[in-house]
Amino acid sequence: MEPTTPAPAAGASFAAPPAAPLGAPPDALSHAGSLPMLSVPHDLSPIGLFMTADIVVKGVMGILILASLLTWTILLFKSVELARAKARVRRALRLLATAPSLEEGAAALAHRGPVGLLAEAALTERRLSASLPASGIKERVDSALARLEAAEARRINVGTGVLASIGSTAPFIGLFGTVWGIMNAFISISRTQTTNLSVVAPGIAEALFATAIGLVAAIPAVVVYNHFARGIGGYKAMLADAGAAIGRLLSRDLDRAHHRAATERGLRLTPAAE
Repeated sequence: MEPTTPAPAAGASFAAPPAAPLGAPPDALSHAGSLPMLSVPHDLSPIGLFMTADIVVKGVMGILILASLLTWTILLFKSVELARAKARVRRALRLLATAPSLEEGAAALAHRGPVGLLAEAALTERRLSASLPASGIKERVDSALARLEAAEARRINVGTGVLASIGSTAPFIGLFGTVWGIMNAFISISRTQTTNLSVVAPGIAEALFATAIGLVAAIPAVVVYNHFARGIGGYKAMLADAGAAIGRLLSRDLDRAHHRAATERGLRLTPAAE
């Protein structure tokens, strides 16, 4: 015979065990009545992640956002500056190509822009060396033009170094925020004694968000830096063309002066020989 379960006594009642939350693990029945409810932020939007992030991660995100804004600002202003500088050099090259002499070319440029400074420097050196050999004049003018071209290249390069710094350091700054956010996630796990996704997800999400902002700041900075490197390289080549055009005008003027002096000497010597 099978054992029968004794019936409960009259008036007796059984207390039902506390019900576990829907979707809780099997052992939640034994802990459902002992653990307090956890208050975890559920806003995982970019703004929500920024507002609820740790102060260190928030500072990292702020630095990266400022770096990204700086990249786009440099792109805007540097593009306008480089386009205007190239347009000035193109106009100057057209004037130098039709100028019959260095003096007239410098007057047409009216000392405007970097090419005007190059022409003025060559003209000044020629005036200072009027009684000296032509070979020395050409050498000194080439030296002066080279220094002025280098100074203009340094001036037009201002700001591109910031892009290089942002492109190389932003991923590592974002990685620092990632590591800090993951540390916070593990600290939350140790404090709550649970690996529930609602506890772990916010810390990991803000950590990955810091990495994403680092990439958003770094990738455009590298692309913009390479774009300006090519553009500034072309601008330097245009300045070199302008310097070569000025050198040709100077050489032509010196040859004219030498030919004129030789002709005058020949005219003076011809009556004496007769």
